[in-house]
Amino acid sequence: MIVSLQHKNLDMYSFAPKDLPTGKLHGYLLGAIAPRPIAFASTIDKDGNPNLSPYSFFNVFSSNPPIVIFSPARRVRDNTIKHTLENVEEVKEVVINVVSYPMVQQMSLSSTEYPKGVNEFEKAGFTMLPSEEVKPFRVAESPVQFECVVKDIIYTGTEGGAGNLIVSEVVKVHINEDVLAEDGSIDQHKIDLVARAGGSYYSRARDGFFEIPKPLSSLGIGVDSIPEAIRNSTILTGNDLGMLGNIDALPTQDSVDNFMKEHPQFSEVNETEKHTFAKEYLAKNDVESAWKVLLIE
Repeated sequence: MIVSLQHKNLDMYSFAPKDLPTGKLHGYLLGAIAPRPIAFASTIDKDGNPNLSPYSFFNVFSSNPPIVIFSPARRVRDNTIKHTLENVEEVKEVVINVVSYPMVQQMSLSSTEYPKGVNEFEKAGFTMLPSEEVKPFRVAESPVQFECVVKDIIYTGTEGGAGNLIVSEVVKVHINEDVLAEDGSIDQHKIDLVARAGGSYYSRARDGFFEIPKPLSSLGIGVDSIPEAIRNSTILTGNDLGMLGNIDALPTQDSVDNFMKEHPQFSEVNETEKHTFAKEYLAKNDVESAWKVLLIE
């Protein structure tokens, strides 16, 4: 399906990655791929010296087995590697601590590039908590801590900016009960996570939460089944069309007629007004009423 984009601004700055300095490309990547979760990685070297450093090249990739991956990339400015990478090459274990808002300033301080052997737990004022299955310490202030064994390290390159993917299997999980809901799940408001964006920006997750119902287990009609006049609306956005397409069947004519009787103010509306009223219903997640307004003849 080709959707009309005549009312949209298509001015684009386009380039091949190889045509930009690595530092500038790095900035674009981090500014666009955001917010990113933060792996607050605790490691230890072969002599037993602890290290603590945050990484936002991080995510969970499997639950059976439970696999998380983070990447301490080579420094762009001088192509040196991080102490974290050196440590996991020596001792193939790591604790991934999540970062909540009450600890974000201390976390930022720990990212200072102290000399090797300096204990960032102490520098940033964090409490070292012994792990149960691995050697690196946990961050007591973190609401969730994952003890992991390193299964693989994938080196993506040898130049500044190249990633080093540390594939880690979770062998023990610790969750502060204060962040649990009554049903035992993690309460997203209580855990109060932060995420990384471009430059010096962070995002406090709970301040921006909104819910989107998952697609129907039955098939939604899809945007391609929406009448063209609605699909090409200058009022309804792509998000609005996505909501309208996530319905398994259109309202019946009888239900539209009954809706009209209950809302006589819609009897004389024009096409633009119908789209405007439908958008207001969609803002309240009332997809069925939005469709009924749109189907008024």
